Amino acid sequence: MSIRKTRIKPAKRLTSIDRGQDYEEGFQILCKAITEIFHKNAKNLSYELLYRTAYNLTLHQHGERLYEGVKGVIADYLDTVAEKSIVPAFVITGSSDGAGADAGASFLKTVKLVWDDYTAAMTMIHYALYYLDDKLPKYNLPHVFDMGLDLFRDKIIRSEKYPIQHHLITAMLNQIQLERHGDIIDRSAIKQAVTMLSELTDPTTKDTVYVTDFETRYLETSTSFYQVESQNLTNSQYDAPEFMRKVSNRLDEEEERTHHCLSMVTEPKIRNIVETQLIANNLKTVMEMPNSGLENMLNTDKYQDLLRMYKLFSRVSNGLNEMKSEISNYILQRGSDINQQINADTPAISMTSAKQKATNAPGGGGAQPAIRWVEQVLGLQSKFDRILDISANKDKAFQTAFNEAFEQFINENPKSAEFISLFIDENLKKGLKGKTEDEVDEVLDKTIMLFRFLCDKDVFERYYKQHLAKRLLFNRSVSDDAERGMLGKLKRECGYQFTNKLEGMFNDMRLSAEMNTQFKEHRERAAKKVQVETVVTVLTSTFWPMNLSALPKCVMPAKAMSACRAFEQFYFSRHSGRRLTWQSQMGTADIKAQFKSSKHILNVSTYAMFVLLLFNDIEADDSISLEEIQEQTNIPASDLTRTLQSLACAKYKILLKNEKGRDIQSGERFKVNNGFTANLARIKVQSLATKVESDVERKQTQDKVDEERQHQIEAAIVRIMKNRKLMEHNALITEVTQQLAPRFMPNPVMIKKRVEALIDREYLQRSPDDR
Repeated sequence: MSIRKTRIKPAKRLTSIDRGQDYEEGFQILCKAITEIFHKNAKNLSYELLYRTAYNLTLHQHGERLYEGVKGVIADYLDTVAEKSIVPAFVITGSSDGAGADAGASFLKTVKLVWDDYTAAMTMIHYALYYLDDKLPKYNLPHVFDMGLDLFRDKIIRSEKYPIQHHLITAMLNQIQLERHGDIIDRSAIKQAVTMLSELTDPTTKDTVYVTDFETRYLETSTSFYQVESQNLTNSQYDAPEFMRKVSNRLDEEEERTHHCLSMVTEPKIRNIVETQLIANNLKTVMEMPNSGLENMLNTDKYQDLLRMYKLFSRVSNGLNEMKSEISNYILQRGSDINQQINADTPAISMTSAKQKATNAPGGGGAQPAIRWVEQVLGLQSKFDRILDISANKDKAFQTAFNEAFEQFINENPKSAEFISLFIDENLKKGLKGKTEDEVDEVLDKTIMLFRFLCDKDVFERYYKQHLAKRLLFNRSVSDDAERGMLGKLKRECGYQFTNKLEGMFNDMRLSAEMNTQFKEHRERAAKKVQVETVVTVLTSTFWPMNLSALPKCVMPAKAMSACRAFEQFYFSRHSGRRLTWQSQMGTADIKAQFKSSKHILNVSTYAMFVLLLFNDIEADDSISLEEIQEQTNIPASDLTRTLQSLACAKYKILLKNEKGRDIQSGERFKVNNGFTANLARIKVQSLATKVESDVERKQTQDKVDEERQHQIEAAIVRIMKNRKLMEHNALITEVTQQLAPRFMPNPVMIKKRVEALIDREYLQRSPDDR
């Protein structure tokens, strides 16, 4: 084993600083260096010496003392800078003219220049004292650079000797105020000042000096400015669109100013001030501006102005609710005007309808009020659909409000269900002729939208069944596809139960067509001479709306009766246990008529055929009285009157009566108009029938509807009680209302009466424990 010799080096000779014997000597080196750094002479310094000096002083427990000493040197420097560099720039900063604007910007730039020099110097000082800075957490002291920022805040920005803070904030606010009034300013000067204040921290609030010193004052002055601005805009001659454009411009300006000049933490606060002062405080004022407010925008279809109002009002808490409420009131008012106008016009139209129908004008006058009402409602709905799409961002809340308003005024019109059914009837008879499938679908979709608003859908169903029955029986539908398309839409809206009977009517028509083909083949095989060619439609009584049993039996001519007997024999040979009842009021007939100088084929109602055939049994110039016609045909009086009016008072006067005027009087006599001529070989003599029901007819319809409702209410009550067994009275009423609401809105009094009726018939009983 060998032993290696080790040489021990002598200890390095330490300087007085290294030995820690002379703090003052080391501090003076650093103090002089800091001064040189502040005077921008840092290039002549040895950072190795400075670092080693700070290292040794800190290592020998002089760190805290050194920190306080450096702090004092920096504070003295800042006092000097405040006095010699910043205070002289106070001159004329309060001026509000162009020179004041330049001076304000110059002052901000002076402060910014001092700040830039100071932060650059503090960065170098921080590097020199890096070892000290690393040990400061041990002394619970802020880092050197942070200490420097705090000193700048206290000695410059919040100087106790000089009003620097006041001048700085005032200069910034004046620059912003000048820009708000349209002047051009140096935004970079404000932005630099904001950046500086944002890097300083308030020791009390722990927020930035920007927020505590500047932003608070900025928001206060902005509130005052926009309070005055609000008064100026509302008191000036601005209309609502111009007012909103100026508010939009102010919002854009503030957003842009915040983005380019201020801190983004201020953006929601200044935005809230502008929105509160200019929008929230003026909601009613803007909407009610005469000749330019919300009502005028709606009347004149100013969609872009409405969109601007929607966007502005959406910025404040209650804005859209106010706008929505005003538009709903507008819809209700317009709907009320439509209802009143139609109700005012309907009596006049009823008086003249006979005259219009007497000319066999297409559609007849009686349906015109209904069609016009529906067209006006559809026009109003189309208008607000566009407003919803273009101006309300398809807002669901607005859509709900619009729908509720439409529903309210549509159901305020007691004739709405009849009007909608009549509108569909007119379109399916002739209104869709020549239209494409898409156009037909669009018309039907629009009417379904109105149908959705109806509360009493069962009333609509009754009218629709009546109108559909006439279209089917008189072959008036222009499109079978359109009819079935409408049926499909109703089925999707209300379910199978709603359209069950309507589908039964279509099925009857299909079966009748097949049966007529078979009947014709049967007659041909029998080789019997056919005096009257017969086409019979067999109706299932439960599907069709007419009361088949209540009608009196008419006296048919012999030839017609013979044709009926032949069909009955054919029908009963194929169906046992059924009963046929002939409905003469629903049929039509073609009659060959020979006049003095012309021949024509007259297409008339079955009742009119009965009347005309009576004149075959008398001489050409003889007449028959009203009472004789009544006795020989047994046609109901009201139907006979309308039949004779269609034959003697309409465009084609097949008969002549002895008294002038349209009305049919007792004792009047009728004879054939032998001198009748017309350019057409085939003439259709339309029956006169009131299309819009009279008040009496409407009451009868409502009574029938109420009778049907009683059965539906009772069925719902029994269905619910079978399921629940025991139920409180009010809860039962609520449940029944919910179940029947899709068809109609039942009256609680009616429900109560049905409950009593079911108790009397022992379907229900009261609980002995709680009556």
